Amino acid sequence: MSAENGNTKQGSTSSHSSEDDAVNLKPKISLLNGVTIIVGSIIGSGIFVSPKGVLENAGSVGLSLIIWVMCGLFSMIGAYCYAELGTSIMKSGADYAYIYEAYGPFLAFLRLWVECMIVRPCSQAIVALTFSYYVVEPLFPDCEQPDVAVRLLAVVCILILTFINCYDVKWATRVQDLFTYAKLLALGLIIITGMVQLCRGETEYFQDPFEHTETNIAKATLGFYSGLFAYNGWNYLNYVIEELKDPVKNCPKAIWISISLVTLVYTFANVAYFTTVSRTEILSGAAVAVMFSQRLYSFMWVIMPIFVSLSTFGGVNGILFTSSRLFYVGAREGHMPQILSMVQINRLTPMPACLFMGLLSLVYLTSSDMYALINYVSFVNWLAIGLSVTVLLYFRYTRPNMNRPVKVAIIWPIIYVVMSAILVLLPMYSSPAETGFGCLIIATGIPVYLVFVYWENKPKSITDFLDRVTLALQKLIMCIPEEAVEKKTT
Repeated sequence: MSAENGNTKQGSTSSHSSEDDAVNLKPKISLLNGVTIIVGSIIGSGIFVSPKGVLENAGSVGLSLIIWVMCGLFSMIGAYCYAELGTSIMKSGADYAYIYEAYGPFLAFLRLWVECMIVRPCSQAIVALTFSYYVVEPLFPDCEQPDVAVRLLAVVCILILTFINCYDVKWATRVQDLFTYAKLLALGLIIITGMVQLCRGETEYFQDPFEHTETNIAKATLGFYSGLFAYNGWNYLNYVIEELKDPVKNCPKAIWISISLVTLVYTFANVAYFTTVSRTEILSGAAVAVMFSQRLYSFMWVIMPIFVSLSTFGGVNGILFTSSRLFYVGAREGHMPQILSMVQINRLTPMPACLFMGLLSLVYLTSSDMYALINYVSFVNWLAIGLSVTVLLYFRYTRPNMNRPVKVAIIWPIIYVVMSAILVLLPMYSSPAETGFGCLIIATGIPVYLVFVYWENKPKSITDFLDRVTLALQKLIMCIPEEAVEKKTT
């Protein structure tokens, strides 16, 4: 059987090879790479296209800017808690790994099921489509872009990045570095231009900053919800922490640098927009960065769509890089097909997991309901993150002597859990139908868990078939189980 053959081979080789020669994922991610993974995953197309969601619910310019800062601070609290979790539970997979460690395989599987089968591949397909729209846009300035061309370019984007992630971890991190610099350069250009505008006295839209402020607290809270979605991705480094060099030192540093940088960039970019683009124009849903550049950069405004496309290309890479590790860790725990937990023997990458993530994203590109699926399960993100932070509190009580290189003040996880509970309950109140449908999607993971995970004594014919398929894929991709797992048990 493939599992037994792979493990037997592993056991026979690991005892004769050094740790550097072992077939496993190596810690190749530096502090700088860690920063670009977080920053590149957080900053997508949203801050360039339209900060409409926050402004629409806040009502006023002043309150919207306050919400952007508060969302950054709230994300920092969550990231601070994750620094303790990531350095005390040194496993890739983030939310999945922490929930598994504290609450067992069932809840962890449901998290994995929704994240891997819907959220991650859907998100990657959507970001790839956004990349395509901005690349194709200059070719069709006065008419709608052809859907076939846009989808085919999205396919090319996903295929290229899947190849890069399969080929070399360093290549993938270099892509992430390069495209993160590009999006920061674009936002830096916007911010500097905004400062020049302020120095020239362009403060018309700041004259009465709290005019039109939303007095309905429930609706204003939705602005906070929209802002937090723009910060989504601050926990992505924890998905690859086993590949981070010196994680005890670099994980907290990368988190602090990244969230502080993104908060400053988001806030000052919005200030810059308001020097030139009115509140009414932003609420119209226009692409704010493009409108901003058209008014101030003359014929050079075309650089902004280019920067947006570069930003989204880096976003696709970040999702693929971290998601493949989630597939990999889930398979290692027996929650996904065993082949996904294997490492390519020459490239030392999780090639099967990368290929599976890329192919699943391509499948979703054929669907027109991706956005609806994401909306249905969006509250699951806050549910999972909040549940993960309760792990910190749970282990403070049940494992008081646990090794904690980073230890946060207890008040911060309490604040975060309470706020996460509000963020989970809010859509249940405001969008009960969508939330209910999302719960049904989550529930589809229950029979899958019972059949493929909980049911261990399957008929021999089934297990033999699965083993033959796994062995055939191992030979095709040239991959084996990571040797570090075997070395821990010898």
